[in-house]
Amino acid sequence: MANMNVDRETLRELADEGNETALDRLADLADAAGDLGELSQLLDDGSMHAGLLLTRRAAATGDLHELQRISDAGYDEAGKELDRLLKAPTDGHRD
Repeated sequence: MANMNVDRETLRELADEGNETALDRLADLADAAGDLGELSQLLDDGSMHAGLLLTRRAAATGDLHELQRISDAGYDEAGKELDRLLKAPTDGHRD
């Protein structure tokens, strides 16, 4: 099988035509490059995979505002992760 190196422009064209696999591939490329702006745009375009990648990053850094934004953009798992972090006990917490 031939090794294909598909460029971003082609992936974007396919994604714009509704190809979810191309949209996911763009999200993977943006994640690998650390391009949070592109990942956010892909989430806004309907990429749930971008939502997953953004949620992982936000949860790892404890960014509650970003988790809320991702959830508001339509990725429900971000809301669940936000709830989990909000309910987690904190160091030095007194009842």
